[in-house]
Amino acid sequence: MDMYNDLLLNIENLDVCYKISDGIVKAVKDVSFYLRKGEVLGLVGESGCGKTTLIKAILKLLPSNGYIANGEIYFKDREITKMDNEQLRRIRWNEISMITQSAMNALDPVYKVGDQIVEAILTHKAVSKKEAYSRAMELFNLVGLEKGRLNDFPHQFSGGMKQRAIIAMALALNPEIIIADEPTTALDVVVQAQILERINTLLAGYDGSMIMVTHDISVIAQTCHRIVVMYGGRVMEFGNAIEVLKEPNHPYSMGLKNAFPSITGEKRNLISIPGTPPNLLKPPKGCRFNERCPFALEKCFHEEPMLQGTKGGYVACHRFYEAEDLRAEAGKEETWMKIRKRRVMV
Repeated sequence: MDMYNDLLLNIENLDVCYKISDGIVKAVKDVSFYLRKGEVLGLVGESGCGKTTLIKAILKLLPSNGYIANGEIYFKDREITKMDNEQLRRIRWNEISMITQSAMNALDPVYKVGDQIVEAILTHKAVSKKEAYSRAMELFNLVGLEKGRLNDFPHQFSGGMKQRAIIAMALALNPEIIIADEPTTALDVVVQAQILERINTLLAGYDGSMIMVTHDISVIAQTCHRIVVMYGGRVMEFGNAIEVLKEPNHPYSMGLKNAFPSITGEKRNLISIPGTPPNLLKPPKGCRFNERCPFALEKCFHEEPMLQGTKGGYVACHRFYEAEDLRAEAGKEETWMKIRKRRVMV
């Protein structure tokens, strides 16, 4: 992949595994992508595709049975995979922060919410407690919470308020990269739009970057410059967000587009992708999407496609050169019905 002078994060050929009683689960396989300064990168895919595992690996926050089996993660000119705990502690929250998916459980129940934000600031910045508390009030205002709620305990917050408090905490130190794992899950659509707008405004103010993990394609379209589409632990497509959403090159990306409603154009029934994601304990041979793909060739079941350059990005598909014709077929429900009826391989 091309390298840029403003490159912040570069992930190369990353494999992440989990040891379980039944064997080794290869949750992330040969993943490569990059993040530039001032960019918002979307990471999208079904549950179980490896999104959360991937972002936890970036900060080495994997559970005890998880480990990086192969590959490199570079933050600017530093290789994160070779850092010890003390080196990582200096980076976490200060230079790279995370908005966790489980906001309901992310706050310590025995400490006031404001004290937890102040503690994060004091741990990494040489400022007074008064200055840290003033910053916490600014952050609450940013995410639409009353500053007086800083003195409340987590159990006094609703789910959406906890989510906003976690977002405020992640923004506390103006990190160069914010990793957001489903940051708007517990928010209604009005508050979601407000929060996303405020995060984008804040990032633009100091040229910060963000990795946005979500199932919601509308969030990707609203906030992201580029998009990584994952399936079965692998990158299926990577490129400009609008181009991938408008003219996807991978059948899985086409299927995701079909399953999401549009507020413009002719009304149509949504088309779901039949089947379920693969078992990563025993992943299928060839392309990991082959069992659910209506366009699979015989070699798709034997030969794993590698990422190849396209006009605006990268795609891992043996038939990427036919993408224009496949897009027309992918918009028809009968195309996907073939999977249920067991297709005849070409």
